[in-house]
Amino acid sequence: MAARTDALTARSGLSYRRKGAGTPLVLVHGYLGGAAQWQAEIDRFADRFDVIAPDLPGYAGSAALPPADRIARFGAAVVDLLDELGLGRITLLGHSMGGMIVQDMAATHPDRIARLILYGTGPLGLMPDRFEPLDTSRDRVRCDGVAQTIRRIGATWFREGTAAQGFGIVADLGAQASEAAALAGLDAMSHWDGRGALVRLTMPTLVLWGDGDKSYRWPQVELLWQGLPDAALAVIPGTAHAVHLEKPALFHAVLDDFLTPARP
Repeated sequence: MAARTDALTARSGLSYRRKGAGTPLVLVHGYLGGAAQWQAEIDRFADRFDVIAPDLPGYAGSAALPPADRIARFGAAVVDLLDELGLGRITLLGHSMGGMIVQDMAATHPDRIARLILYGTGPLGLMPDRFEPLDTSRDRVRCDGVAQTIRRIGATWFREGTAAQGFGIVADLGAQASEAAALAGLDAMSHWDGRGALVRLTMPTLVLWGDGDKSYRWPQVELLWQGLPDAALAVIPGTAHAVHLEKPALFHAVLDDFLTPARP
């Protein structure tokens, strides 16, 4: 197993990981996630990309920062990091709530996004047909605490539940968030609706989804695929919400195909 990429700290206090050189590839995690979940992707793509993975405010290495309670505020924190690093046009990937964040970034800064990857996400933060309503998750955070909540929610992200190989890192990263950050993230999602902006996201986009995803069901994914002007769809069989941890080789192959320019 490759050594973990050391965390760096921006002037804002935001923690991030960075490795490689070339076109910037920015990886944005989702609810109760963290940059460390992308270690395999950082290692896999650093030979030809400048791979950057932030810890969003309130989560993992950025847990000491004030949490964001709106998707746009998460996006602004990532944009501030990109500005500090002097990055212009980037390739941008967002997973789950991170997919909402990158949709918001792409709508706000379209000229900066060369290619977009929307992974395990949708255009509506309330997530119709999610395994449980956001209000239920909010109540359970208050009742059970963050560490127990991420174990319960995180188990739904894998076909094999808590027995899945990647479950440990999900549980560890999520437990680093405070209750305030966990609640703020739920508020951010519940207030966000990106459906009206889809037609403005004209950059080439890959919509990537695990066919057993219990957070973002097919109607959400279909809205993205059909609503975006230039979208390709990849459905990964036998996976749930954490495809990159469940079937990393297949996940990487799909990304590599999308990220490699077609030869004339």
